[in-house]
Amino acid sequence: MIAARTTAPPRGDFPVFRPIATRWLDNDHYGHVNNVVYYSYFDTAVNGYLSDTAATDIRALPAIGLVVETGCQYFAPISFPDQLEVGLALERLGHSSVTYRLAVFVAGPCGGRGGGAVRTRLRRL
Repeated sequence: MIAARTTAPPRGDFPVFRPIATRWLDNDHYGHVNNVVYYSYFDTAVNGYLSDTAATDIRALPAIGLVVETGCQYFAPISFPDQLEVGLALERLGHSSVTYRLAVFVAGPCGGRGGGAVRTRLRRL
């Protein structure tokens, strides 16, 4: 089911930001970051945040998180050499799952344009 179109989330909705540099290979034939690459940005941001806050190698933890549901809306194109920030917010913390809200923004003091936003639900295995 396709979600109703919404507006890009404001930067103020996200308490944590992780820097991400675009790469030349992120661009597709149309000159913007390919849709699938956004998911690598989200994965890198969440795992980097978890690694930093846990002060450990998350690969060594006794449980792993599996993505069981995700969806993304795209609001404005981004492309190399844009410098990005991925905003992270905790939407829901359950007993065996967590749901994050994430959004890609072009870095800068004004917040830049929002590239895409996603909700990702992880379940512990």
